[in-house]
Amino acid sequence: MASVQRPDGRGAEPTTEVSEDDLFDVLANQRRRFAVHLLKREEAEKLEIGDMAEQIAAWENGTDMAEITGDERKRVYTALQQSHLPKMDDAGVVEFNKDRGIVEPTPALQNVDLYMDVVEGKEIPWSDYYLGLSGVAAALAGAVWLGAWPFTLLPEMAWTVAIVVAFAFSAITHKYYTAEMKVGEPEEPPELT
Repeated sequence: MASVQRPDGRGAEPTTEVSEDDLFDVLANQRRRFAVHLLKREEAEKLEIGDMAEQIAAWENGTDMAEITGDERKRVYTALQQSHLPKMDDAGVVEFNKDRGIVEPTPALQNVDLYMDVVEGKEIPWSDYYLGLSGVAAALAGAVWLGAWPFTLLPEMAWTVAIVVAFAFSAITHKYYTAEMKVGEPEEPPELT
């Protein structure tokens, strides 16, 4: 795990930041994303790996924790213990005590505010949506300015209000969507909602 020497020379303390490369590497795997979500959602000082494995197995299998099998739980437990949690520990987002089976979020993880822009099917990313909305607003403003028909049927102020309302409605919708897609906020990880 990333650490810095304490000023008094008494050993190392965890850093409060994690590099973008390390964070993206951690988030590249669904089980690790689920682990991050669980740690942020629970806001616990520590979690037992068995409890973590049980919840992640339930999410992966789309079922309740009470319905997962021993094999499903064991498969996740083994992968967490041998691969995922050591990698997260090396990146500095958790402290993993393998002997005790305890996972603790570090200040670096607590300082990270993650938003998953999950785009499914025929949806478009918000950045593309706002680019398109800006293009439509610019074309509309140009047509009103040039006095093109039928844009002369309404006063300029009505078109201005329409553009402002379109952006305000979009921003409110985006804010709601963002809250639902924040890692650690909703009950389930954003990928499952």
